Amino acid sequence: MTGPLLLGVRHHGPGSARAVRAALDAASPRVVLIEGPPEGDALLALAADEQMRPPVALLAHAVDDPGRAAFWPLAEFSPEWVALRWALGRDVPVRFIDLPAAHSLALAAAEEAAGRARPEQPGRLEGADPDRPAAGSTDPGWDAVPDGAASTELSQREPSPHEPSADRPLSDRSSPQAAAAGSGDPEWDAVPGEPGEPGEPGQPGAGPDGAPSDAGLRIDPIAVLAETAGYDDPERWWEDVIEHRGTDGADGDPRAPFAALGEAMAALRGMYGHGGHDRDLAREAHMRIQLRTARKEFGDEVAVVCGAWHVPALAEKTTLTADRALLKGLPKVKTEMTWVPWTHRRLARHSGYGAGIDSPGWYGHLFQATDRPVERWMTKVARLLRDKDRMVSSAHVIEAVRLAETLAAMRGRPLAGLTETTDAIRAVMCDGSDVPLDLIRDRLVVGDVLGEVPDAAPAVPLQRDLTRLQRSLRLKPEALEREVELDLRKDNDAAKSRLLHRLCLLSVGWGEPVTGRGSTGTFRESWRLRWEPELFVKVAEAGVWGTTVLSAATAKAESTAVSATALAEVTMLAEQCLLAELPEALSVVMKALADRAALDADVGHLAQALPALARSLRYGDVRSTDTAALGEVATGLAERICVGLPPACTNLDADGAAEMRGHLDAVHTAIGLLPRAAELSSRWGSVLHRLAGRDTVPGVIRGRAARLLLDDGRLGEDEAARLMSLALSLGTPPAEAAAWIEGFVGGASGGGMLLVHDERLLGLVDAWLTSVPADAFTDVLPLLRRTFSAYEPGVRRTLGELVRRGPAAAPGGPARPQAGMPGFGAGLDEERADAVLPVLRMLLGIDDNDLAGVGR
Repeated sequence: MTGPLLLGVRHHGPGSARAVRAALDAASPRVVLIEGPPEGDALLALAADEQMRPPVALLAHAVDDPGRAAFWPLAEFSPEWVALRWALGRDVPVRFIDLPAAHSLALAAAEEAAGRARPEQPGRLEGADPDRPAAGSTDPGWDAVPDGAASTELSQREPSPHEPSADRPLSDRSSPQAAAAGSGDPEWDAVPGEPGEPGEPGQPGAGPDGAPSDAGLRIDPIAVLAETAGYDDPERWWEDVIEHRGTDGADGDPRAPFAALGEAMAALRGMYGHGGHDRDLAREAHMRIQLRTARKEFGDEVAVVCGAWHVPALAEKTTLTADRALLKGLPKVKTEMTWVPWTHRRLARHSGYGAGIDSPGWYGHLFQATDRPVERWMTKVARLLRDKDRMVSSAHVIEAVRLAETLAAMRGRPLAGLTETTDAIRAVMCDGSDVPLDLIRDRLVVGDVLGEVPDAAPAVPLQRDLTRLQRSLRLKPEALEREVELDLRKDNDAAKSRLLHRLCLLSVGWGEPVTGRGSTGTFRESWRLRWEPELFVKVAEAGVWGTTVLSAATAKAESTAVSATALAEVTMLAEQCLLAELPEALSVVMKALADRAALDADVGHLAQALPALARSLRYGDVRSTDTAALGEVATGLAERICVGLPPACTNLDADGAAEMRGHLDAVHTAIGLLPRAAELSSRWGSVLHRLAGRDTVPGVIRGRAARLLLDDGRLGEDEAARLMSLALSLGTPPAEAAAWIEGFVGGASGGGMLLVHDERLLGLVDAWLTSVPADAFTDVLPLLRRTFSAYEPGVRRTLGELVRRGPAAAPGGPARPQAGMPGFGAGLDEERADAVLPVLRMLLGIDDNDLAGVGR
């Protein structure tokens, strides 16, 4: 080697990765330098561990604020990963040379403190367009990924370089010009650029000399090169020239393509300077300093793997003093770094990763397939479709391969890309339908690959305890979303439930409770699980509460109970503590609950808190938890509600009455689950009787109280009919009467079936409705429509038939319909009943003799 070997790459590209490997084999450098945070040097040896399986990522976070974090992902087909494994496999020293993460995280914090983030897009700088890539830079995408969930302050990342146009059929793409914007390397933790087209001469944002007129505007060098080559799509140009090319250059030297690309970038940087990436100046100064140090130690036999946009800057002749001046005064924070598993989904651009690609699964296939990549891809697709019971034969595969190769030839492409293969799959295997393509894109083009890291990788104590629990419970984290059913009567399932509830309390959203498809009993739970890489940051944040999941959840629950001000918040926390089985925290929560309940005189707040306590008692019994203290507090709340509810329901407006009706239903359900249920139910029944008969209570509450009494058997049908006749009397305003009906038979409480089977109630409603004056009917119609529209279609149809065929003759009740009509029949219609017998024989497979003993 006559000088440092500068290998300008796209960060996640199989063609670039193969070319880097070939260039390193040919040059055999004595040291390999890679664009990346130097704090990761101590972790590089772990990349050679047998347990390390990409995709993985370097995670850096501030020690005093774990939520301020960034990721540097690496896939199997990333050039940096290939260079790293090449060096480790040959005992060649390897180092990271980019700006330290300590400066990157501090710079992001300083930018946020300076007020440069958008209010509606936290962490994005003023002018950044979140819906389109930012213009400028050709390091296609070694951008650090911020923790989007836990640390929005680091979400300013440069959008990715151009992904292959092959992805277009399976994703929504903007115009080629818009898609081209942002192909550079504004660093792994880069600052996003302004929206707009590349700052080329004559383009918006370009000055007279072609340089950007505003430092925030960013040029897109790949778009310039693609246009020069006659391409209307920069991504297609990059794929054809780099990703689909062989490992050798035209002259047989695998280093030749990198030299050509470096010359092209030098010409572009000569015209556009840093292209609007201010922070690149400091980054490149640090890289040059590290390159000088390596050359002093190893001579010129140095290989550098970095974004292509940086190559001219690293080749530039500068002084050490000038480079150090660019780094002087940079803010700094103390950081920690480790390896974490990553996923193909998180490598995808749509996940928010600035350096993402649209087809990580396809790129992984291109990198792994040593020959016949199109044939092997079609075989994968056919296998997937067969697994989903779709008829796909070997003939389909052969024809799809031929069509893809024909399309590539017609379009002048060196190899059939994802565009051609997708078009062929749609035409041959999917019969022109795009529906199966969604499955192919999800499972193959993107994929659910989840990487692994060795146990020796540094981790916070809480993460190690969580990993131990996951293994002992056989609850493996997976990138693919799945649902698990837990039977709390089994020790292992109960332990899984406790772990998931504790993580929810710690805001580590690995699992989400869902409604199960099976039994509705309290001994069953259903969870939807999906592990995202950002959860490692959440675990690091939660590490401030303790070193184990149990201790951390307990400490956070206690802290939340002390600081909570709302009664409902404390009751929900008590429920969480029972579900997570945190006895130490529960005592603190119960004390806070008793204090809040004693001071809160709002009946609405008490009624809102009681259902959560009742659920806690119910689930506590399933988990064999001592809930005596909780039961005492819940009983006290119920007694206070019984005393204070009638006055609280007096003289409410429509909105207040609707809200109180919801509280009425919730309390009614909760009281049946409390200790001393019989005694409390008796008192609650008295409360409902007072509400049902008090004229000052809004109609919707009086009607609801009457209905609850009727359902519990505490109100006879004659009394219910009397209350309804009073509520629907001529002296009652129509709106108030309609509200009573809405409370009595409205909602999903079976009110429609009640009217179907009780002819007197139906007659009362029918007689009142026909007597409403025309001028008042339009006022009550919306309420009535809302009430009856909640019924099932069959119930509405039956009610209509009953009213049509048996209209009410007087308020005493409707005339009975004729026998055989739907609804109330005078007796059994034996002829219609006999008509069922032939169908019954056919279903049961029996003859007439077998039915001889069946009575009518």
